[in-house]
Amino acid sequence: MVGATLVVASRCGEEAMGVPVLLIDDDKKFCELLKTYLGNHGFSVVPAHTSHDGIRQLRNHPYDIVLLDVMLPDGDGLDVCRRIRAESAVPILMLTARGADEDKIIGLELGADDYLAKPFNPRELVARIKAVLRRKGASSWNAELQMIEFAGFSLNPSDQKVIVQSREVELTSAEFRLLKILASNPGRVFTRERLMDLVQGRDFDGVDRSIDVHISRIRSKIESDPKNPRWIQTVWGTGYRFQS
Repeated sequence: MVGATLVVASRCGEEAMGVPVLLIDDDKKFCELLKTYLGNHGFSVVPAHTSHDGIRQLRNHPYDIVLLDVMLPDGDGLDVCRRIRAESAVPILMLTARGADEDKIIGLELGADDYLAKPFNPRELVARIKAVLRRKGASSWNAELQMIEFAGFSLNPSDQKVIVQSREVELTSAEFRLLKILASNPGRVFTRERLMDLVQGRDFDGVDRSIDVHISRIRSKIESDPKNPRWIQTVWGTGYRFQS
């Protein structure tokens, strides 16, 4: 399996749902916390808790970066790094409790792009991910940073600012993620179920009606007449769409 070619999937037409990140770490609580934190900063994290699952995920789905722990239950993360690099040029950022210089050097020699020892400040992790992606020129990362603009409306993913009719609108992280998905795909109808899948945040409780509540709150902030919305329109019996 080591010689197998990793799948490189096209993102043409794929919904804007955050920069795809594969997190290979056996600590499930840590993965959930990191998934939520990074999700609030424009990343869509998929966790894998074993080296086997991580390799399988990478062979079947496109990711812009891999966050790889050195200590895994079914193998050494350094070996996983070697296997990934033999098949793919995807950026790798090593995460580990090991702080020895020797481990860092080995990881970098095996093809890792950066190395961060646990425990770490999550803000530093975000900064390092961004730096690696800038160096690598990851396509979806560049797309994620692009301003979304229509007449009277702009959304800037880099600083999470929304301007409507020359007025800055303050949104929660969950509201911003939801609005960004819709505004990135003007005219496209999203079901509530699909929006739930794409947002993947703790602010969404898994119930369809929670999407309705968030949409209502967003409308109250961006619409001049929330009962007769200009931007986010209801498609009865289906879901919502953003009207440019």
